[in-house]
Amino acid sequence: MEINNYTTVVEFVLQGLSEDPGLQALFLAFFLLLYILALAGNTLIIIAISLNSSLHTPMYFFLANLALLDIVCTSTVLPKLLEGLVGKSSHISYEGCMTQLFFLTWFLGAELLLLTAMAYDRYVAICRPLHYSMLMSWPICVLLAGSVWVISAASTSVHTGLMARLNFCGPNQIRHFLCEVPTLLLLSCSPTTLNNIMIVIADVYFGVVNFLLTMISYSFIISSILRIRSAEGKKRAFSTCSAHLVVVVLYYSTVIYTYLQPGSGSSLENGKVVALLYTAVSPTLNPAIYSLRNKDVKVALKKLFACFH
Repeated sequence: MEINNYTTVVEFVLQGLSEDPGLQALFLAFFLLLYILALAGNTLIIIAISLNSSLHTPMYFFLANLALLDIVCTSTVLPKLLEGLVGKSSHISYEGCMTQLFFLTWFLGAELLLLTAMAYDRYVAICRPLHYSMLMSWPICVLLAGSVWVISAASTSVHTGLMARLNFCGPNQIRHFLCEVPTLLLLSCSPTTLNNIMIVIADVYFGVVNFLLTMISYSFIISSILRIRSAEGKKRAFSTCSAHLVVVVLYYSTVIYTYLQPGSGSSLENGKVVALLYTAVSPTLNPAIYSLRNKDVKVALKKLFACFH
């Protein structure tokens, strides 16, 4: 990426989670464990779904996409964080910072869109079961999943392009452990009005609109569940919905919290905790919340492990 002639900053310094050596060692062990669990859990989900023909359904197709997103999202952030905790380097080049920003924004936006697609899938399955095979045919599923990746990629291209046009004249200390739009805007010595406007527009679309669509889907789902006469049927359906809703609320609240204050320097420490939730904790928990508690996936995983014996 070519740097503007006015840009004097050629690298940024990422702020660590703690200056205390004891805490750094604790954080290193904790986030290394999270990273390994996230990679292992999501990779197992993808392999189990791919190899088991009984899981070749729209719901598990979207789960495989979610697992892939979690792998690439956490891999965009945690390796650099772990490198800083080891003490090797807290520096990141200008190009490296823009690259991390591009991919992180891409995957976060795609995950928000995918949660909406998954809510629609559950709506059709529960509220319109007789039309499920038509409304969720494979061409439609592939189109939905492809749109998730492409729309988010187009959005992050705009944000990264606008960020690359800004001048960074110093200081180069990023008060965060990653390169993210809100924290980088604080360091720019160029006007950031257009960036802030585009962030608000993206927030409204990715955050508010998709959240409302998800909630509307679930309002119909819950209404249909309440009409089920079987207590066991209600319990099973509510269990599936509650798990998805917990992740939806956690994920949306953390991302919106971060991006609704693009030019604000307040609550930066809280922002670090929030960022850790959606870049490290959520990708680790998603396999358990969505899949590992699912009987079909458990059977598929048992078959998978049996192949190694």
